[in-house]
Amino acid sequence: MKYRTLGHGLQVSAIGIGCMPMIKGGNILYGDNVDLDESTRTIHRAIDLGVTFFDTAEIYGPFANEELLGQAIKGKREGLVIATKFGFQFDGKRITGVDGSPANARRACEGSLQRLGIDTIDLFYQHRVDPSVPIEETVGGMMELVREGKVRHIALSEAGPDTLRRAARAAPITALQSEYSIWERDVEEEILGICRENGIGFVPYSPLGRGFLAGTIRSRDELPEHDWRRGDPRYSDENLPANLAIVDAIAGVAAKRGVSNAQVALAWLLAQGDDIVPIPGTKRRATMEDSVAAADVTLTADDLAAIEAAAPRGGTSGPRYGEQGMRMVRI
Repeated sequence: MKYRTLGHGLQVSAIGIGCMPMIKGGNILYGDNVDLDESTRTIHRAIDLGVTFFDTAEIYGPFANEELLGQAIKGKREGLVIATKFGFQFDGKRITGVDGSPANARRACEGSLQRLGIDTIDLFYQHRVDPSVPIEETVGGMMELVREGKVRHIALSEAGPDTLRRAARAAPITALQSEYSIWERDVEEEILGICRENGIGFVPYSPLGRGFLAGTIRSRDELPEHDWRRGDPRYSDENLPANLAIVDAIAGVAAKRGVSNAQVALAWLLAQGDDIVPIPGTKRRATMEDSVAAADVTLTADDLAAIEAAAPRGGTSGPRYGEQGMRMVRI
């Protein structure tokens, strides 16, 4: 495994693992139901392969994803970078809204530490920006947790340009996590530059376009009935056929190189800068091993040009979220 450094000297494996798909049931489902034993074996195998970076959040499940990861890393904690997120209000397990207050950061941190079975969260994200709480107040509360030893590094997710600049002036921000992939390139316009100006590493989530860029889905009808992606605008009957041209371009590069579509998509992200560490979501050893192998794939200038021609910034058909989801990003 190769390694990269996010902001403030936090070293992680060049490919991390998004743990969100690993739980059974829950509030965000991708594909068929999950084998929890296989999820655990996937985490163990990733550690064996040198993966150190594991991403979860209290909202996944909610809560159950952190518990799964916590059980899986028992006795294997040393050398791992465990990332989790806060930022929502709950009534039991029902999400009732966003909450970026220091009090909520503390509540979430305490709960995450318990569920994960660890003493310190390595990377603690605000999952979504709360427009009713000044970002300076939010990161100030997160830094209190750092001073108490409960958190090592703080980070943001889906913050907009102004919020990111203000946060960086108020506190040492180690990473920004936002959606970034061959079919979602809006962060290139301004966000990536701000991160680099402020020494903030970048962690792309959904680096495979929620599975689309891997090339295994050619029709919306192939998705299970309760799959979250059935509500994704880019998977709609109107947009999906147009977006298949992106997949076909990736497949052309993959065939030429003798690698998988997913490896091309991840290698493309790695080629965008040494400060970029994608976290593909996975729940099976086979797909995890395929994704992790992308760290050893280097795309040529011709490969990158072919992808650019098929998937220029803004060239994807459909927004990346529905109306409600889009209101919660780039704040």
